[in-house]
Amino acid sequence: MRDQSQARSVLLLGSVPLGSAAEVFETVAGVLGDLAPRIPDGETGERLGWIAWTRDHFRRLNSLEPIGERGVPGPRFRLRDPAAGKIDLGALQYAPVAIRSYAQFRQLKQQGKVPAATRFQVSLPTPFGIVFGLFPASELATTWRLFEERMRAEIAEIARAVPAEELAIQWDIAVETIGVLEDSDNATGLTATDVAGSIARMSNAIPEAIELGLHICYGDRDHKHFIEPRDLAVATAFANLLSRTIRRPISWVHMPVPRDRADAPYFAPLASLALGPGTQLYLGLVHLSDGVDGARHRMTAANRFVNAYGIATECGLGRRPAETIPAILALHRDVAALND
Repeated sequence: MRDQSQARSVLLLGSVPLGSAAEVFETVAGVLGDLAPRIPDGETGERLGWIAWTRDHFRRLNSLEPIGERGVPGPRFRLRDPAAGKIDLGALQYAPVAIRSYAQFRQLKQQGKVPAATRFQVSLPTPFGIVFGLFPASELATTWRLFEERMRAEIAEIARAVPAEELAIQWDIAVETIGVLEDSDNATGLTATDVAGSIARMSNAIPEAIELGLHICYGDRDHKHFIEPRDLAVATAFANLLSRTIRRPISWVHMPVPRDRADAPYFAPLASLALGPGTQLYLGLVHLSDGVDGARHRMTAANRFVNAYGIATECGLGRRPAETIPAILALHRDVAALND
């Protein structure tokens, strides 16, 4: 086992089903300490369902009307007047929530309960992730543009309230993977270049002193992906495209590793990974169901193609029972300490 000074770093992707942001910060810091260079607020309470919590906000907007109760992905709202000159989406509430969480984060830092160098991580859905999941395809182009504008405003508000040297922002890239990258014949006609362009526009608007992370995901329902990746070829190609398209530094890229994939062919595409200087790869190879031994097998396969990486789970922890969180955090700590 490595000592802590040599251990791999740990990435928590966003959701952690504890009682409050303060409980998440204190619990994660207590178990992982300096192993986690960033801590999210856990997206606790109503936000544990990823973008589902935005529906209540959309229902209150005069510019939108509900069109059914289908689940995600699928249309839920449409514009009342797509031809209107000015369509008001209101504040999406990501900024106010982040600012409240940061106040608790800062207080815990001042009390010495969170390491001084740890950053506050804000994990955000991409605008495409929101509109593809909650609006009809016929309004995709209009709503996509509107949500880009609105999300840029939310990020600017967060950046004004949180010191850049304490802030990290992560894009949750799941809908692009499922709806476009793994479906070249998708009904929207969109390509990897189209969705990468949107992510790049949003990323380039973030001040460079703020860390930027990319979580490439295949969704999570009952601890199963919506689509099981055949290997890491799609994720690697998209990470390379984003690295070429985004003009500012990228601090990390995360890719998932299913529990049953400890085979070399799954990891082989990583041999062509071309991240920029200073970008760290995280592999989501930590699974509570098979513990340290399972992670070791997956790491052994990954090490044939890449060695410098941190560790994470495949997706956020929000769908897990709260009582499992101490154990999975401890598992991260133990896996991070494994020798190659």
